[in-house]
Amino acid sequence: MGLSLSWIEFIYWASTIVGGVFFVLRTVAMVIGFGGGDGLDGDFDADFGGDMDGGLGGHDAGGNGSHHDADASFKMLSVQGLTAFFLMFGLVGLATLYADWPLFLTMLAGTAAGAFTVWVIAQVFRGMGRLQSEGNIHIQNAIGQEGSVYLTIQPRASGQVQVTVQGALKIFDAVTVDGKRIATGEKVRVVGVSDEKTLKVERVEP
Repeated sequence: MGLSLSWIEFIYWASTIVGGVFFVLRTVAMVIGFGGGDGLDGDFDADFGGDMDGGLGGHDAGGNGSHHDADASFKMLSVQGLTAFFLMFGLVGLATLYADWPLFLTMLAGTAAGAFTVWVIAQVFRGMGRLQSEGNIHIQNAIGQEGSVYLTIQPRASGQVQVTVQGALKIFDAVTVDGKRIATGEKVRVVGVSDEKTLKVERVEP
């Protein structure tokens, strides 16, 4: 085997090992719930990110909205795509090289395999995004529910309330129907929707 093939063999092996190790580590991190915010999370292809935000209004009771989850998912896809590309590029490159394919064809086959793998991963993440969208909170479902004031609602100004909607405790912006102040901790009932992110509430008398 000539010098040029020895170098290409080294490149294929390096791509396989580095890509494989990082692909496995990131997959494990995703499964156990670590999004990973390190410097490896570069932009790979904005088109693959999709729109995983999808819902109307509402934040988790802990204060985090769905935008952070969408960013984390996109970053995970970026890194998974890169590592999967190098893994498949190396594996297919080695297989075709050892099958005595011409050097150019081994590189072409490796690149095609890597690109196809990235496409498959993108479809998987898009499917996950659709599942997430189907489970998003619809603000209209809060009507009729009782909750408590999270941030004091001032006259002619909005505050925030905690309401259980679709089995999850969420925080929504809220205004009062009578224009009166409702302090933090007081019980309220949702009587309507002001806009796609704001509820109309009334005080629940003890």
